[in-house]
Amino acid sequence: MSIPPTRLVLTIATTLLLVAQPLLAFDTPLSEQAIREAYFLGQRRDDTMTRALDKYTYYLDQPESGPDIASVTFFTPFALAVQSSSQHSSGYSAQQAQIDHRAQKETVKIIVEILLTKTYSNVIVRPTSTRSNSSTGFAPRPYDFWKDFDVQTTVDEKPVRPFTSTGHPDVQCSDQGSCTLTGATIELEFLAESFTSTSATVLITPPEGDPVQVDFDLTSLR
Repeated sequence: MSIPPTRLVLTIATTLLLVAQPLLAFDTPLSEQAIREAYFLGQRRDDTMTRALDKYTYYLDQPESGPDIASVTFFTPFALAVQSSSQHSSGYSAQQAQIDHRAQKETVKIIVEILLTKTYSNVIVRPTSTRSNSSTGFAPRPYDFWKDFDVQTTVDEKPVRPFTSTGHPDVQCSDQGSCTLTGATIELEFLAESFTSTSATVLITPPEGDPVQVDFDLTSLR
């Protein structure tokens, strides 16, 4: 059975249009059904939600020296919708979640967790004055030490620029109220439409130690 010429032309044109469109491995924009699924998953606030979100994080081994780039997270629009839902009370409805989601552009968030180590601790060894009896001294590591870490994201070897980049120190506090610097968290936000491939690479270059590269297979992320 032959295909009518008009239908054949339409089929070819449709195929070429699909091929020409940017390939986004994860869902964006999210459908109404996907937003509802994210809403209900976030409202669970249980191990099911935790396990689902954990799939977006890559955990790394501690290096022999230097700071510990402990993990890198790649949150897609779906994962961020789950996280957003979990932060609302039980009175928050699926309909409101859909309204809130449609009111803003879909984004991707990359989170880098840094832990201090014995060789890159919460104190810095510094030379002292020649008048001192000691050749070295100690100073507390600045709480904004994370600014010395360079985080670059690429897609098909081309850099992707975040529209926001923030960080904060992580501390551990005792019952007596004293707190100790333990690390830092860096967060970068991108427009979801910037990721037009099936993979993305995050390269973290610390001020000391070896750079860390994480390659994300975006086809495995929703």
